[in-house]
Amino acid sequence: MDKKRVLSYYIWLVVVAGAAAIAYCALRVPVARLDLKFAALALLTIFFSARFAISIPNYSGHLTISDTFIFLIMLFYGREAAVFVAAAEGVYTSFPYRQRPRAIAFNGAVMGISTFLSATAVLLLFGEVTELPRTDNLRAFLAAVCVMAIVQYVSNSGLAAIFTALRRDQGVGHTWSRYYLWSSITYFAGASAAGLVARLVEQYTFYYVLLATPIIFVIYLTYKTYLKNVETSAAQAEQAERERMREHYAQIEKLSALGELASGVAHNFNNTLTGILARAQLLLEASDDPQEVRRGLEIIIQTAEDGAKTVKRIQDFARQRRDQDFVPIDVDQLMLEVAEITRPRWKDRAEAENVHIKLVRQIGSNALIMGDAGELREVLVNMVFNAVDAMPSGGTLTLSTNEAGEEVEIRVSDTGTGMTEEVRAKVFDPFFTTKGKAGMGLGLSVSYGIIRRHEGVVEVESEVGRGTTFRVRLPKVGEAALPAQAAAPQAQPSRRDESLRILVVDDEDYVRELLADILEREGCEVALAAEGREALRLYESGEFDAVFTDVGLPGMSGWELARAVRERDSEVALAVITGWGDEVSHEERAAAQANWIIPKPFTVERITDLVREVSQRKSGRDRLYAVRDASG
Repeated sequence: MDKKRVLSYYIWLVVVAGAAAIAYCALRVPVARLDLKFAALALLTIFFSARFAISIPNYSGHLTISDTFIFLIMLFYGREAAVFVAAAEGVYTSFPYRQRPRAIAFNGAVMGISTFLSATAVLLLFGEVTELPRTDNLRAFLAAVCVMAIVQYVSNSGLAAIFTALRRDQGVGHTWSRYYLWSSITYFAGASAAGLVARLVEQYTFYYVLLATPIIFVIYLTYKTYLKNVETSAAQAEQAERERMREHYAQIEKLSALGELASGVAHNFNNTLTGILARAQLLLEASDDPQEVRRGLEIIIQTAEDGAKTVKRIQDFARQRRDQDFVPIDVDQLMLEVAEITRPRWKDRAEAENVHIKLVRQIGSNALIMGDAGELREVLVNMVFNAVDAMPSGGTLTLSTNEAGEEVEIRVSDTGTGMTEEVRAKVFDPFFTTKGKAGMGLGLSVSYGIIRRHEGVVEVESEVGRGTTFRVRLPKVGEAALPAQAAAPQAQPSRRDESLRILVVDDEDYVRELLADILEREGCEVALAAEGREALRLYESGEFDAVFTDVGLPGMSGWELARAVRERDSEVALAVITGWGDEVSHEERAAAQANWIIPKPFTVERITDLVREVSQRKSGRDRLYAVRDASG
């Protein structure tokens, strides 16, 4: 059954039960006993006590001190009179809170039912309620007051808890313990005050009710102060818990980022180890030519240094250094490091998934700032990851720096899906995320705090369908020297007659050169390409016996290149040499129709075996063509 319908049925059930209780009391009310004193108590209960309301913590409901006066009317004038006044008080107190008519009727019914049950329980256990203030049996009187308070509390809070549980789709027990358990003190305090006043009135005069009024208000003020302290303590505890959870989830989110980097780092290390392992094997088999040995050693050293830099970048990102003093930081160098740290995410991993993201560096601030490089690196890495996530079909990622007066501005821009204005306004809020279960919503909120600690500001500009730009402005403290740019070596293919012609495609210079050295030593003619489209042009301009390609390539992935080559020649030998290793799926291999998947790091022996297999494949194909020509 629909939850709203269940709630509606429950409300009407309570209203009908309340109306029945009031109708029953109407037939039995002792009208002759209702005097001016009753009228005064009734007016005080309905119109005066309702003004002193106490809000229920964590809920929109409220409590009043009217229970004390309802208990007094019950002890002086009996069950029927108390039920009428209680129902009227419940209805009247609902008006200031602008509740709907059905809710107003429900509140009145709850008060009528609980008062009816309370008075009936006392009547059944101790006899006529109005006789209790005159009894000489003090123990029976105290027990009756306790029963009166307990039944009133349980029935009132129970009916309200069921309503709240149905409305919020929670368990009744949980709702009752969270919102109503603590309110029991008001009922016991009210019943005790009413019992004391009733005994005084019977011993002396009715005007002792006026003397008891300050007691009632002291109880009210004391309890209100108690609630205020409870709310303050709860708010402080909640704030402390939020801070603890924020730090906890921030660390989890950082570990998640490290996990993404780790996958790419494995790919980079496979490339690094390829350069070291195969080059060392070549040197072992090399002649005594000192130039060849020296060149091989230089490549090994450079490759090892590249690996060490990869390790350092990950260590810099993972290291916690929030207790260190700020030091001068070269902004341009920081951005270059961020580009390299995130390379596995925007290049290697993306290209392996046939997603092509172009990185544009517009770095030229030549500025120094004071800060913690680890923290700022964390901020920028997070922004780059968000930019990559916003470009699931590829696009352009732009990292730029420039000076703006006494500040330096850092920008991370993408051409991705962009954000709505509503999302942009909440992007730095803790726990806000658009990634669903893939994100925790703390990366940018933590980044915002880091930037503020660096006396900087961060702004975000975004348009749906056109992309997003994060702008970080930080105080400039000086100038830095621009780093020198090294020119990439260009490998030229050698040409030989009567040899295998192999096209090698890899965006890492030392891997291309290494493969070229191994293949040329085996007598092959080698052509080199650094990216997929260049390789395709070379392939179309000449005849090749084999294509050796990496997977992660700029512009066109290795899988796309393999499929394009297959469309042009279904029989050419095709080897995919990749640092992703076991992550290559059977579906990807089948779609590319690759003959071999060679994981990095490879050995010289594996490549020479591959050359022999290509040669055998070519010989078999040539014999087949010769047979076909002879038969034709």
